[in-house]
Amino acid sequence: MTTNESNEGNQGNENSRSILLAGATGVLGRHITQALTDAGHKVTGLGRGPGNDVRADLMDRDGLLRAVDGQHFDTVIHAATALRKAPLRHRDMHATDALRSQGTAHLIEAARATGARRFLSESMVFGYGYGDFGTRPLTEDDPFGPRGTTPALEKHIEGMRTKEQLTLEAKDLEGIALRFGLFYGPGGTEALLSMLRRRQLPAPDDHGRVVPWVGLTDAARAVAAAVEHGCPGQAYNIADRTPLGFRAHLLCAAREFGLPKPMAVPLWMVRPMVYAHTLMAGNLRVSSAKAERELGWTPVYASSGDGLAAMRAAR
Repeated sequence: MTTNESNEGNQGNENSRSILLAGATGVLGRHITQALTDAGHKVTGLGRGPGNDVRADLMDRDGLLRAVDGQHFDTVIHAATALRKAPLRHRDMHATDALRSQGTAHLIEAARATGARRFLSESMVFGYGYGDFGTRPLTEDDPFGPRGTTPALEKHIEGMRTKEQLTLEAKDLEGIALRFGLFYGPGGTEALLSMLRRRQLPAPDDHGRVVPWVGLTDAARAVAAAVEHGCPGQAYNIADRTPLGFRAHLLCAAREFGLPKPMAVPLWMVRPMVYAHTLMAGNLRVSSAKAERELGWTPVYASSGDGLAAMRAAR
């Protein structure tokens, strides 16, 4: 639930900011709202559905500008997504691809209209590309947004590329992009547990392939740190210190919550779920050293295994 009220903690925080958060009622958005509120900031939620303080659709430029007319914010954050469940096919990503391009352009206009100084965007490590990147962790100095190897992948990468370009090159705004690993944790992992419980989640062997992960609470803490300490025009990798393959992550979840192990299948068997197949076939590591150095952020959970154990213990 978002909040638009001041509280006693805010009154004692001289660095308190007024923040407009697009996507506040989403899984990540709820965690961001909590982290920002805990840090003493005042959060106003923006989105289409109930529970938002400002009701507007990022894809409707004129409606969005009308919705924020006369309001003022210090910072605007773009954490909106069209995803309601894990994407399995390319078409499952298309609405989010559009939010990353057109939606970002519209929100930047709205940010300027409200007099905002800082603009933060949720980005993803898959903007480095889909495929096998070997064992060297990628840093923010590596190319981001290379052309996709297929038209379908280019559509996704173009969305991430455009979102970052709009954010980091926005005139009169301090643009910052956070490149997150795959999310897990309260509000996000429950759907996975349900599928494991019903034995509906086959998982190929990883064969040494890994991807970056980050707990939702750690991701939200990174957003709060970037609001206060991020350098304008910079991007930051945000991931824990232990990349894991998809099967390894699912095995951790099954073990922690006492659920059946996912069925082991050959990688080719998941090809009908073409987007999921692409992710499972990838191999990607990133370094978050820049975020730790410049934002003062470190993940509470060094691995998704640690985070899942904490999630189970908190139940």
